[in-house]
Amino acid sequence: MPYAKDKVKIVVVKLQSHVPNLRARLLDWYDQQGRILPWRIRPEDRARGMSADPYAIWLSEIMLQQTTVSHATPYWKKFLARWPSVIDLANANRDQVLTEWAGLGYYARARNLHKCAEVVRDRFGGQFPETERQLLDLPGIGPYTAATMAAICFGEPTNIVDGNVERVISRLYGEAAPLPKSKLLLRKLAAPLADPDRPGDYGQALMDLGATICTPRAPQCSACPWNLACRALRDGEPEKYPQKIRKVKPVKFGAVFALIYDDHILLRQRPDKGLLGGMLELPTTTWNEAMTDRPFEYAPTDKNWEKCSGQIKHIFTHFELRLDVYRAASKAQTLDGIWAKTKNLSNYPIPTLTKKAIKLALDEVNRRET
Repeated sequence: MPYAKDKVKIVVVKLQSHVPNLRARLLDWYDQQGRILPWRIRPEDRARGMSADPYAIWLSEIMLQQTTVSHATPYWKKFLARWPSVIDLANANRDQVLTEWAGLGYYARARNLHKCAEVVRDRFGGQFPETERQLLDLPGIGPYTAATMAAICFGEPTNIVDGNVERVISRLYGEAAPLPKSKLLLRKLAAPLADPDRPGDYGQALMDLGATICTPRAPQCSACPWNLACRALRDGEPEKYPQKIRKVKPVKFGAVFALIYDDHILLRQRPDKGLLGGMLELPTTTWNEAMTDRPFEYAPTDKNWEKCSGQIKHIFTHFELRLDVYRAASKAQTLDGIWAKTKNLSNYPIPTLTKKAIKLALDEVNRRET
């Protein structure tokens, strides 16, 4: 769009004389106030000869997509303990990886994680490539992760932009165009600010600024190293930026069937492609905008199914799901699928949604027996 290009030139020219000072102030703030994260090499660590581990950084970046630091950190530690190198991860069984991933959500990340590890092992001898362009060719690595790894691990000056950075840049420039339409514009506005001498530290500093100071609500503007240049602060409404078009998530309905036999429960594997790909689930109906009036056509067997009290609610990225749960007892393991021992469910790649449904069914069985 010509308007967007012209706008970028105008606003960049206005800030260009301030860029060296903005970089210096941000990096000085980061050196003193940056977050201490288990995968991060701080400036003082680097002074002692330490360097970033590309495998550890890659793991953290994949896990942090759509996931908070506090939730992802235990998984990161667990993966490193079980698979200390990318070759160890590549040699693992994919179902083992999915099992360890269970609870992090967005399971395509786990499948791509394993696939990427195999590519790094087979094509690059267990060493991650060192340029942003090469990293982009790996499975599951998009522009943000490639830019982050290239800068932090290999010192390549890149333009690192995530959701936190978009918010900082939107406020700095007072850019009112709503997300997601303004994503490309914000990337262009961020590019001239990147520090060529400390690209990794700069990228992490900018992400930290958005995560701890320039937060979506109640930003701590008085503590911000960029407050003197911030257009949104000058206008008095920093929380107005960036604008987002709110969409109401549609609601889908379905039913699942918990068939129980001698402390075992019947599970089936979802197709590799699509939502929850490769994970195990209870036999299920399709999920639609209205509950099917013939749910038992999807049941694994013709049993006297009892409907559990309550309903499972689960939020996906693009929709909300509500599931009825039916349970029945089986006298034999005659059906195709995986009969998982209910006491060992943690050994299987089961997503949180299915864990909720199983718990509801088993709790009701236990109540009936007591």
